[in-house]
Amino acid sequence: MNHALPDGLHTDTLAVRQAVPRSAYGENSEALYLTSSFVQPDAATAARRFAGEEEGYTYSRTSNPTVTSFEQRLAALEGTEAAIGTSSGMSAILLMCLGLLKAGDHVVCSQSMFGSTIKLIGGELSRFGVQSSFVPQTDAAAWKAALRPETRLLFAETPTNPLTDLCDIRELADIAHAAGVLLAVDNCFASPALQRPASLGADLVIHSGTKFLDGQGRVMAGAVCGPRAIIDDKLAPLIRSAGMNLSPFNAWVVLKGMETLTIRMQAQSANALQLATWLEAHPQVARVYYPGLASHPQHALAMRQQSGLGGAVLSFDVRSSDPATGRARAFHVIDSTRVCSITANLGDTKTTITHPASTSHGRLSEEQRQAAGIGQGLVRVAVGLEHIDDLKADLARGLDSLT
Repeated sequence: MNHALPDGLHTDTLAVRQAVPRSAYGENSEALYLTSSFVQPDAATAARRFAGEEEGYTYSRTSNPTVTSFEQRLAALEGTEAAIGTSSGMSAILLMCLGLLKAGDHVVCSQSMFGSTIKLIGGELSRFGVQSSFVPQTDAAAWKAALRPETRLLFAETPTNPLTDLCDIRELADIAHAAGVLLAVDNCFASPALQRPASLGADLVIHSGTKFLDGQGRVMAGAVCGPRAIIDDKLAPLIRSAGMNLSPFNAWVVLKGMETLTIRMQAQSANALQLATWLEAHPQVARVYYPGLASHPQHALAMRQQSGLGGAVLSFDVRSSDPATGRARAFHVIDSTRVCSITANLGDTKTTITHPASTSHGRLSEEQRQAAGIGQGLVRVAVGLEHIDDLKADLARGLDSLT
């Protein structure tokens, strides 16, 4: 039987149970609807459904039951009215921008955001007349000073990739709302297991489901979470026309990944804290960037805003005398690993290691990288579920052999 879920369930329960009703077959695991279209009972019903006058599935570019389950589950975890799935995290950002901005509008972003986000908003969208300003992530006064009469959106990522800078979400929400604009928060690094931006005042929450929501590096996925007035009225019609929709198979994979999100984030955050503490004491490490460390300048905010956990991603600078030496030494540490995967993806149960200046932020100018704090000696580690002693030994192989 399809009983409605009771109100007031905890997020751990919603992560396992929230979905569309079971089919007539009574499956316990959510069904995967691999179909491009849906048969209509008659022409009149088809006409009403295509016109949006009646609920019903017509074509998977518009909607699909498996994708709906993903959207319902993520919205429940984030505490928003609705969510819309997209083909990737970057397509989620593009969908948000195309749905909310037009030529002449202005958006304020953190200068420490993911490299592709900076390229998309500061570069590609500028060709269509969308203006942008990039400000220091942690400086609330700079966010406020960057506001213009034509500003329509503030867009933050917290923690940032890869330096784990935070922003005070509630403070930014107050700044945005006082100016009559929206605040969007990229919640990829923390996930709703640690942080729910909407509960702190954010209007929209962006996800790359490719990362922690899936958790095993299998598929690409993205989403925008927010109020129905934005999701249904502004974004859904656009995705129907533009085709940035999430595939049913990928939605199903991420849907299953979310069932273990909380326990994975807790275990990977615990591993990351141990690894960050060890790295901070290593003589060849100049600095460790991890919100769970007491030395992180925003540690108190992280503990308050991220459920008392630092997350599963850290970065560190190898000691070096100049950028060229830093790059060579960072490459040595990365190439000496045998357990970690050398890949720019993150959120996997397998620990990944990468050199941000030449991968995730490689398309930025040197000036943009410097503004974001991305040095040539920086190494990013997205910590997985391997035994912590094996991870320490893997990094020690390179660090201990630096001269």
